[in-house]
Amino acid sequence: MTGAGSEGRAADRRPGWCHSSPRCPVLPRDHQIREGKHMTSGCEQQELRERGIGPRGPRGPQLVVSEGSIRSIEDLRSHLQWAIELEHATLPSYLCALYSIDGTGNAAAADIVHSVFLEEMLHLALAANLLNAVGGAPVLDDPRLLPSYPRQLPHSRPPIEVPLVPFGRDALKVYLSIERPCASTAPPQSDGYETIGQFYEAIRLGILTLVEELGPELLFSGDPARQVSDREFRGGPGRIFKIHDLDTALAALRLIVEQGEGVEHLEVWDGDRDMFHPERDAVGHYYRFRQLLSGREFQRGDTPLTGPTGPEILIDWDAVRPMAANPKLADHAPDSAVWKAQMGFNIAYCNLLDLLEQTFNGAPQMLARAIPVMFQLRALAVELMSTPVPGGSFVAGPTFEYVEPAARR
Repeated sequence: MTGAGSEGRAADRRPGWCHSSPRCPVLPRDHQIREGKHMTSGCEQQELRERGIGPRGPRGPQLVVSEGSIRSIEDLRSHLQWAIELEHATLPSYLCALYSIDGTGNAAAADIVHSVFLEEMLHLALAANLLNAVGGAPVLDDPRLLPSYPRQLPHSRPPIEVPLVPFGRDALKVYLSIERPCASTAPPQSDGYETIGQFYEAIRLGILTLVEELGPELLFSGDPARQVSDREFRGGPGRIFKIHDLDTALAALRLIVEQGEGVEHLEVWDGDRDMFHPERDAVGHYYRFRQLLSGREFQRGDTPLTGPTGPEILIDWDAVRPMAANPKLADHAPDSAVWKAQMGFNIAYCNLLDLLEQTFNGAPQMLARAIPVMFQLRALAVELMSTPVPGGSFVAGPTFEYVEPAARR
């Protein structure tokens, strides 16, 4: 919203996401992406001037950067790889929670966790497209994608610990810390970020400054054939779209942040329709988890301050498979049934990472081959969570440990 009637609200907005210019990347609700060359909007130009980026004559702008900002294409590529690793880091935890939900009594909880997982996959795909657009090469089949859990959310500070635990109140509290919206005045943070939104704001500013310094043609010089789109896969709200210029790059970043934090960092709504209930508006990831912890849905008129005041969400906290927290292969003898089942899951998951890496490195058709592996993973995880751990009251669970390619036989 802009205009005289919204001056107070505009003053409270977190700087960065511009809404007042027709050239600014306001993503329509159907996520239709404009084609053509981007000319930096007046709002973006003003922001660049305020941040010390001004013209220096015909050779382009003078770039004045702050400590830790993204200064080069190489820096940007590194940070976009970090974005891929960040989006992936939450997936094993969300999958453990989802697979642990037992029966049909917790359908609402399962739908919410499932919807967040699918949108995190979308964010990973868009981060990979961004990296390809600037001439990078996404890496997914690598040990650093699967360090030992619990693990730190990559480059967060203070460290946000991501565990492998079953669905429950403790898990939801962790997910709230992961998806927490940033304050309207929070600065961009390219490393050691407090919130994910601040990390993506640093990437957004890095892209804007590099476009001003180098020009869009040099920055967005990646091979278009490496881009992945909905033609290969469509699942859930939002779109996997090709990124080739400033407009599409900023639209991708905006989608990622809004699905996580809500529109403009101030609303609970993310601008989409609910994945499993398309008659409803969707809320951001943080607010979806808040609904589950509160036991109520958000409804129109609700705000982050009011919390959800809508219909009750019924949750049976006991209808959950009691998976042992942060399981590891080393907890069991190599010849045991649990160890073999966990290793089988890890091999399948690493094969999925391999297919995804191929997908984003010039073979987008491989994404279709990855879909059956995702269904295989669910079956393997549910089988594990039906297997009691010897000598205790818990069941086994997937360990998400990296298996070298030579050992995947």
